[in-house]
Amino acid sequence: MDSKITIIGGGNIGLSILNGLLNAKISSPKNLKVTRRNIETLKKFKDAGVGVTSNNAEAVKNADIVIIAVQPRQLNDILEEIFPALNAKQILISVVSGATIRALKNLVPAGVAIVRAMPNTAIAINESMTCLAADKSAEKGLKSAVKIFDAVGTTMVIKEELMVPATALCACGIAFFLRAIRAASQGGIEIGFHSEEAIKMAAQTAKGAAALLLELGDHPENEVDKVTTPMGCTISGLNQMEHNGFSSAMIKGIVTSADKAALLYKDKD
Repeated sequence: MDSKITIIGGGNIGLSILNGLLNAKISSPKNLKVTRRNIETLKKFKDAGVGVTSNNAEAVKNADIVIIAVQPRQLNDILEEIFPALNAKQILISVVSGATIRALKNLVPAGVAIVRAMPNTAIAINESMTCLAADKSAEKGLKSAVKIFDAVGTTMVIKEELMVPATALCACGIAFFLRAIRAASQGGIEIGFHSEEAIKMAAQTAKGAAALLLELGDHPENEVDKVTTPMGCTISGLNQMEHNGFSSAMIKGIVTSADKAALLYKDKD
């Protein structure tokens, strides 16, 4: 599509998005821009031909699509800063947790198409699970967002009221599954493997488990049943984990993260 895309916020998620766009060749480097206060940390992107600047307003002037990837507490000030540079032909994609379309509309010029997106850091390797939401006034913008995020993973268009829960399940979820892999690798170390061996074995096993569900469209328990035999070692291990709250801990963690995500952004008074 080679649209001119500006990413406001060169932090972890912003740079993950940028890496994904570059890997997927969504736009040529010359049509990509990223902003950050300290541009010295963006040298490798500058060397690759990406526009790098600390001037947010200047960066959005000629953009077709503006991706806002800043902390919730920074959002209001950032939008106030770039307001004069925005125009009704642009698409604004916000990955700021908790900031509603209604709130965003009050902070940008009339006519700017607004899409909410919640990717995760796996976008850097084109494996993100990205949830998208928009109202009827931004249907064209939503189609463009789907094209962008489909190229860097998998997308799902959901109702806006589910965007905060999506933050917990998909964005925070990366950390939850990484911690589960780490725990599995620590178990592997205790039973005899070296650290690097255990991590690789645990990560590949987790990847295989996820692939079974995604490629077969099966329910997790159907696959669990295939490896749990009567009086076997798998069911013994599963039951021990459940006795110690494995499933309930994951559920409670996701719910707690969703509750916290709902409080991260405050509308401008």
